[in-house]
Amino acid sequence: MNACSEKAEIRVYTRQVQPDDYPDGLARSIHMASRAGEGDWKAWNRNYGILFAEGGVSQENTIIPRGVRNPGLFRMADGAIGITGERVHEDGTEDETARGQRLLWTTHDLIHFQECGLVARDALPAVLPDTLTVDSDLAVAALCWWSPVVHVGTAVPDPIRVRSEQELDNVCARLTYSDGSWREKRVAWDKRGLRFDRPGTYPVRGTVSQMSFRFPLACGYGDPVVFPWEGKWYFIATNDNLDDIGLYVREADSPEALFREGTEEHLILPFSPQRGLEQTFWAPEFHVIGGELYILFAVSGHAWGPQCHLMKKKKTGRITDENGWEEPVRVVRRDGSPLAEGAITLDMTFVRNKRGAWMIWSYREHIATPMDSGSMLYIAPIDEQTPWRLTGDPILLTRPLYGWENVSGTINNEGPHAFVRGDSVYVTYSGGSANRYTYALGLLRADMDSDLSDVHAWHKSITPVLTFYSVKGEYGPGHNSFFTNAEGEFMIAYHAETSLTGMLRCDGIRRVHFRRDGTPYFQMAAWEDAGTETVSTNVIIASV
Repeated sequence: MNACSEKAEIRVYTRQVQPDDYPDGLARSIHMASRAGEGDWKAWNRNYGILFAEGGVSQENTIIPRGVRNPGLFRMADGAIGITGERVHEDGTEDETARGQRLLWTTHDLIHFQECGLVARDALPAVLPDTLTVDSDLAVAALCWWSPVVHVGTAVPDPIRVRSEQELDNVCARLTYSDGSWREKRVAWDKRGLRFDRPGTYPVRGTVSQMSFRFPLACGYGDPVVFPWEGKWYFIATNDNLDDIGLYVREADSPEALFREGTEEHLILPFSPQRGLEQTFWAPEFHVIGGELYILFAVSGHAWGPQCHLMKKKKTGRITDENGWEEPVRVVRRDGSPLAEGAITLDMTFVRNKRGAWMIWSYREHIATPMDSGSMLYIAPIDEQTPWRLTGDPILLTRPLYGWENVSGTINNEGPHAFVRGDSVYVTYSGGSANRYTYALGLLRADMDSDLSDVHAWHKSITPVLTFYSVKGEYGPGHNSFFTNAEGEFMIAYHAETSLTGMLRCDGIRRVHFRRDGTPYFQMAAWEDAGTETVSTNVIIASV
């Protein structure tokens, strides 16, 4: 888009339903595009939906999926932009409960949107076109936001004035990205020929290298977790290769080494009918809680029905030793009663902020029946000294109401995982089908000093933050975890499939980027990020 243009156009639209690769729940959402002058239209968000209608909840506590048709937009009296559409059922048929009304979203920047729900049709302009003329600066900024963020340059100071080898080691390269964001990264300087005891000017070269991983990384493993502990790295996951029976751990000296051929897997929690450990050894996660190392996971006995458990590492126990762990304990409510009766609980994770500590997990009733509630996320506080017992009542945090979360009957909010960045707590979670291409990541955010049990403290992104449109060759990315590598870079581990029709979950790892405003961006492919490159400069060695 030509940034010199004074005006540009934006357009809203829905897409044709393609049952095999873009079904109703995705196609019947609001997509957006822009153009400058008579130029070509440029689709935003890789032509994946941006605004999704919220579904309803029936009297039986089941999800009623909904979509949008005939979108339009208009300028509001306060200068904001209104985006509107008819609410329909997921299959496109008329929604009688929305007769005479339209869905409305408002925005000032075409990046952040306020959901206003249904409004009376006669409260809106009589004509609702699908295009609107806006200032070019507004359209350019929005197009940039909804376009892929890629590495565009690497620079080092020239010259560099130092007095010692250590000072040179502290000089970093600046990596810049297409959205105007940047970050610093250490350089491996080639110091051959440098004389720090002899002042002068010396040419020098260095290497900037980004940790990257191939995809697929490890096939047949869902819900991957990479975790550092006492100088070693560990990998744990749901082991689809062994029918999700038992918990297995890998140990290595680096994240890369965890995935080398021949790396040993240690069985630390085996199949045991006597202990009630027979199936669904699902979604294990390492967490340090109250200074102790735990694994949170789900398991069930002879009767199918996974329930949240945790087990604590013994003081002198080794992570890879079955006898290094205490007996698993089922998570209970504050009165000691089971977390769920007649329902399943799974995917438990731990989060801490300035106000305390919480568990978040997925809960589902009547699975695979007409009364299926869909999986939904709950949160409750804990005391870190007794993390297996909640100290407050479970609060519903989110359920799969958006079309990308309940697409084609896959009514899921599951796989939560939290991280802290600045003054914010973020929780990623997954919607769609756990082993199909529709799986995608959603994002929740709350302030660090907020009461996380207050549902109003959380903001839920309307648009998923990672989908099968994000990175070529990766289908259904989801159920992720995070770790920080030895260089201090924040990484995401996730599973995905290798083809549109594939159902074998395979692991991937990539760096999480942070935009200029500090918000996380999860969609940067390895070839869009910095790779390994050589930088050159001149070093002026000053006298001590």
